[in-house]
Amino acid sequence: MDLHGFLKALARRWVTVAVCLVLAVGAALAVTQLSTPVYAAGTQLFVATRSSEDTTQLSQGQSFSQARVQSYAAIVPTRQVTGPVVRDLKLSTTPEELASRITADAPLDTVLINITVRDADPKRAAEIANAVAASFSAVVERLETPKPVGSRRDADAPPAAVSPVSLGVTQQAVAPDAPVSPRPLLNLAGGACVGLLLAAGLVVLRETLDTTLKTSQALSELTGLPALGTIPYDKSAPAQPLITAAAHSQRAEAFRKLRTNLQFAQVDDRPRIIMVTSSVPGEGKTNTSVNLALSLVEAGVSTCLVDADLRRPCVANTFGLVQDAGLTTVLIGQARAEEVMQQVGNGLSVLAGGAVPPNPTELLASARMSEVLQDLAKTYEAVIVDTAPLLPVADTIGLAPLAQGTLLVVRSSKTSRDQVRTATDALEQVGGRVLGTVFNMAAPPKGDRYEAYGAHGELPAPRLAAQQKKAAVMDLASEK
Repeated sequence: MDLHGFLKALARRWVTVAVCLVLAVGAALAVTQLSTPVYAAGTQLFVATRSSEDTTQLSQGQSFSQARVQSYAAIVPTRQVTGPVVRDLKLSTTPEELASRITADAPLDTVLINITVRDADPKRAAEIANAVAASFSAVVERLETPKPVGSRRDADAPPAAVSPVSLGVTQQAVAPDAPVSPRPLLNLAGGACVGLLLAAGLVVLRETLDTTLKTSQALSELTGLPALGTIPYDKSAPAQPLITAAAHSQRAEAFRKLRTNLQFAQVDDRPRIIMVTSSVPGEGKTNTSVNLALSLVEAGVSTCLVDADLRRPCVANTFGLVQDAGLTTVLIGQARAEEVMQQVGNGLSVLAGGAVPPNPTELLASARMSEVLQDLAKTYEAVIVDTAPLLPVADTIGLAPLAQGTLLVVRSSKTSRDQVRTATDALEQVGGRVLGTVFNMAAPPKGDRYEAYGAHGELPAPRLAAQQKKAAVMDLASEK
């Protein structure tokens, strides 16, 4: 799946994307509302060596402080520092838990130590930070103070040793005004990102698992056959299956395009007996057969529609014709085709299926069926044969060699790739000539140019120029 296909998949499954976004953003809002605000108070310490007037000693002291300051920062969240703070402030926590809320860092090439304390109470956070700074300074100075050698000191002994470093507070901690956590905007942005990632993952998973065909281009790439027509989905089609009921609809125009493409696709060897079939039931093959026949009659082509689906014949019911007499009656020799042929008001000849026989496969593959089709092809310019689906039964496989061309109807977002591939292979194995495919019940294009052209309404009356209007008025006056 390339980027273009991925974006089209996201647009096609926008409901999944919207649900994932709503759930993720809702979870982020819930976390934000349920989270306890946490405040951060910070203080800063300066590490200095004992004063000396010697420049060399000052330089060495500076280097000494920079070398030790990283080690000092690691001492801040230790029990030696947090224990006295918990005891002095009488905190209801342990030194270890307090240490987990303290962070300390020492910027490189500086003698500064930044201490940050997090707490649910801003005032208490500042108090703890200042107490930690004081306790930390005492611990460092005590650790750096050299221990005296021996247990006694004479009166003339040198004074007690002192720490070579001292820590001073450069910035006292104050109670913060705003919490550092939670961050509503950051949480919402994170929730939106998580929602999009989740939606992208679900869409990719569904596209991977969903092997149905979504576009006519994908159908052409799979079969290597030309897509002769794309019939858009029309919610009114079940109630009004015939295009004659809505002659200016998108669906009617699609069948006219199918008729035109079919007429020009095989110019050198134009077939007269065209079989219409599908891989599985429910793909709209009968509807396609009926409306293709109607569009051919509309173009002035003498057409006969044959219902060769002898297991579930539907053509007669579509037109409201008699079902009992038809193709099976002709095949068993009880009547001739012209005797049971029925006419539809617009000039279409219909040969209904007739009574359902016990052996439809044998009847359709018989020599008599070939004779009937050849006789009809001599009488009519086009013979459209509606057949049973290819995969469930073997009826159409036996009939395919008798036809001069086959149209394979594929329903959008329902027929799988394996079903289409199996159907085309079955037709090729028996020598059937596949003219192309019809992609049925496809998603109607947005902003279709046919609608923009205004085919659904009456054309406005032409406007007369000013001189034409004046001449018309004078003519009318002269007539009066």
